[in-house]
Amino acid sequence: MDQDKQTQEAGEQRLGVYVCHCGINIARTVDVAKVAAMASELPGVVVAKTYEYMCSDPGQNLIKADIKEHGLTGVVVAACSPRMHEPTFRAAVAEVGMNPYLFEMANIREQCSWIHEDRDDATAKATDLVRAAVARASRLVTLAEREIEVTPEALVIGGGIAGIQASLDIAEAGYKVHLVEREPSIGGHMAQLDKTFPTLDCSACILTPKMVDVARHPNIDLLAYSEIEEITGYVGNFHVKVRRKATSVDRHLCTSCGDCVEKCPSKVPSEFNEGAGTRKSIYTPFPQAVPSEPVIDRETCLYFTQNGKCGVCAKICTVNAIDYSLEDEFVEFDVGTVVVATGYDEFDPNLKPELGYAAYENVITGLEMERLCSASGPTEGAIVVGGKEPKDVVFIQCVGSRDETVGNPYCSRVCCMYTAKQAHLIREKLPKTNITIFYMDIRAFGKGFEEFYDRVRKESVIYRRGSVSEIYKQGDRLVVRGEDTLIGEPMEIEADLVVLATGLTPRDETSDIVKLLKLSRSSDGFLMEAHPKLRPVDTAVEGVFLAGCCQGPKDIPDAVAQAKGAASSAIGPMARGTVMAEALTAVIDEDLCSGCRICVSVCPYGALSYDEEDDVSKVNEALCKGCGTCAAACPSGTITMSHFTSDQLLAQVVALIGGSDG
Repeated sequence: MDQDKQTQEAGEQRLGVYVCHCGINIARTVDVAKVAAMASELPGVVVAKTYEYMCSDPGQNLIKADIKEHGLTGVVVAACSPRMHEPTFRAAVAEVGMNPYLFEMANIREQCSWIHEDRDDATAKATDLVRAAVARASRLVTLAEREIEVTPEALVIGGGIAGIQASLDIAEAGYKVHLVEREPSIGGHMAQLDKTFPTLDCSACILTPKMVDVARHPNIDLLAYSEIEEITGYVGNFHVKVRRKATSVDRHLCTSCGDCVEKCPSKVPSEFNEGAGTRKSIYTPFPQAVPSEPVIDRETCLYFTQNGKCGVCAKICTVNAIDYSLEDEFVEFDVGTVVVATGYDEFDPNLKPELGYAAYENVITGLEMERLCSASGPTEGAIVVGGKEPKDVVFIQCVGSRDETVGNPYCSRVCCMYTAKQAHLIREKLPKTNITIFYMDIRAFGKGFEEFYDRVRKESVIYRRGSVSEIYKQGDRLVVRGEDTLIGEPMEIEADLVVLATGLTPRDETSDIVKLLKLSRSSDGFLMEAHPKLRPVDTAVEGVFLAGCCQGPKDIPDAVAQAKGAASSAIGPMARGTVMAEALTAVIDEDLCSGCRICVSVCPYGALSYDEEDDVSKVNEALCKGCGTCAAACPSGTITMSHFTSDQLLAQVVALIGGSDG
């Protein structure tokens, strides 16, 4: 039997306390030597030391050596937030045979030194925090982690550039990928772009080969025109149910000849072209679409809306691929890990009515401008509005970004550069056009961005620092009214075309993903990562990772980089074959449980269920994340949290208010 277990069973506590200087982060305002001296006098503490950087290898080795030399039964480190280095120290004590759950951490950096200037007050608070941590550590017990087998398949939700890259990386590693995309084709918003900044590469030329690779890869199961219905389970063992929407076209028979699309009599506005131009009711979103088979939009198809009166596409199809009787299919499968890459929505400029987006046809969004510039767009690349080439074009930046009035205080990161790119494209196609860009600040943060911005300025593009308050019509032209914020004077400028540099917002469907996977959202509405610096692709739900703009605004290179990181993280558990399940779980005393089921209704992870035979609630430890919601809601106090028992927490409270911890 290990020495720490022997001493614990004998009732003797032998604790080690280690106070970190964290360079000057802590030592500047906290007398760390005084804190360690106080700790050395606490009951059960046999060693108390300070070190400049406890998280460093020498700092960890100091702890490991003392565990062996002094037979420590528990360790307390007073340093930074447990979110930063609790896993580090748990791993360190485990290396020398101590159960990692006999480790406790006191946060004297974020909770003390960083928020106090008075050294005496900060030191007094630090001693209180350490005293409380020691009181709790003396009551910690060993916990056992469980090993869970991992299904060697992955789910990727979203088929934009981030989802495509993540799918290809996972598939290339030898694992099967189920890529689910709600639209008829993968490609996302990148497929709508004409050129990419700052290199001006053709967007489709970069994207299309990757789309084709996805369709051809033997390890990728592409489920386009599909939606996730349900995800249950836990890391290593997620069960997924997907609704594959009926296309009314048999994909096994269709040859993608396009005859049915050509002959279809029904025309509706094109979503891919942002409402400019039309598409047929049987359609492929764009020429390079993957899959290439068309789908029938049943909401506009005359066969479905007029009780079978049309049927032209079925008559024209020589291979009999049109099948109006097709129904939605449900596909179910198991995966070990999940990558969420659901992308973004463009800010709705109707929320800024003063800019006249809904009122004037020559006020358009940045994405609509992309389709005007594109050779595959409604005007085949001609910059034409209302049948005329504009002589004066005005861009307005930060529409829906850095704007607390619409609830978006964040920067969307791409607007400055895509505006510069579009200004360059207009200058290229319409050399005599006057181009003015109203901006708050220019943020050219990426590789080659500043150089591209300088290039555009030298192309006779006028950058004017100004705040636009109103756009109104005067005759056939628009008037942009606002304030020149450099000189502090009002200004007005006439334009034939106004382009609103609309920002990036979370997708409307983000709330559905949150419910499906029990994820969290940050204050800006995007999906929240586990840690903004150390775990930028992880989520609080183990086995679920984020890629691309679902986590926050970013450009294509950053989205691809994050997708590769998410893919690598998703591959890890599958490569190991097993994962360790969370040991901090809820524990139900079934002798006291009344079967009221309140805990079942409040559990955010679906970890609790009602056992009708025993008339009690039970915990699925593989699903439980130890959040404590059920324990707080239980009216009879039947539920306790392992590692956060009432005895442990009360000991901390008593120590903090200056009482005896006994």
